[in-house]
Amino acid sequence: MGVNIRDLVKPNQISLEELNNKIIAVDAYNALYQFLSIIRQYDGTPLVDKNNNITSHLSGLFYRTINLIENGVKPIYVFDGKPPSLKICTIKAREEVRKESQEKWSLAVEAGDYEEAKKYAQASSTLKKDMVDESKTLLKSMGVPFIEAPGEGEAQAAYMNMKGDVWACASQDWDSLLFGAPRLIRNLTVSGRRKLPGKPVYIKIEIELVTLEQVLKENNITRDQLIDIGILVGTDYNEGIKGIGPKSALNLIRKHGSLEKILENEGIEFNHPLDEIRRLFKTPDVTDNYILNWSSPKEDQIIELLHVKHDFSIDRVKAALERIRAYNKTKPQSRLDQYFTAG
Repeated sequence: MGVNIRDLVKPNQISLEELNNKIIAVDAYNALYQFLSIIRQYDGTPLVDKNNNITSHLSGLFYRTINLIENGVKPIYVFDGKPPSLKICTIKAREEVRKESQEKWSLAVEAGDYEEAKKYAQASSTLKKDMVDESKTLLKSMGVPFIEAPGEGEAQAAYMNMKGDVWACASQDWDSLLFGAPRLIRNLTVSGRRKLPGKPVYIKIEIELVTLEQVLKENNITRDQLIDIGILVGTDYNEGIKGIGPKSALNLIRKHGSLEKILENEGIEFNHPLDEIRRLFKTPDVTDNYILNWSSPKEDQIIELLHVKHDFSIDRVKAALERIRAYNKTKPQSRLDQYFTAG
């Protein structure tokens, strides 16, 4: 879920074509949870194979990644490592929410209320270790690099963005900005339309680009102050101050300059390790031990995993792979040499 600073951000809509030949670091867990949440049947049931293994995440990862490659995007998926100790409470709280949502989903299905069922089903998504492992296997077979971060995947992606190894980070969360990512792309792995909750209304989902420089400039704040705003609102490492949203937090920062002065002058209690929370955003655990290397898809391995093991339509899988071959044939060899290396 991350920090909610949406009200302070004005994203710029961009087209997928504008990301042609750009390297994008995708928050892998964020994307996989999206796929698990969105790719479901009418009653909220995820896609499964004949052995009842969930396959929504593999379907999203395969077809959406191919769509990116077909449009000239060079994706890298960054997986979470060990979570910081301060995040344990957040993880446990999310598990409780998923458990409660699972129960409400079952009740809604029994009642025949499929609209309600789908809402709770989306909130009940759980990503298990074997699902993550198979996602990595699929990416390897597709020739798409992935990185295992020592800590937070978003922090690692932001670090790579700051180094200039990737053009932008892709995530639905805003935390990337607090981690210092110069560019954040939202909705990259989401396509089509989305139904508004509780309404028979659909909206078109557009790809959005947010730059840290623009956010800081438009709000007349520093990155340190943005981090303090996030802490006031609430992060994965601390509960927010009750009654304080993004705009009120911004006003307090503008008035007092820092979180310490806000707490002192406004008489607010904050029972969290402030210095450690700031450190997690400013100097998180990251690594330079990664290689950005794309290779040609290993079609036999992809078919073995998706069709043989998980019952994906062989025709659809082959058609998707043909799109990659067709894309390669339409591009100059120099371009292909930049995108694919021998593998």
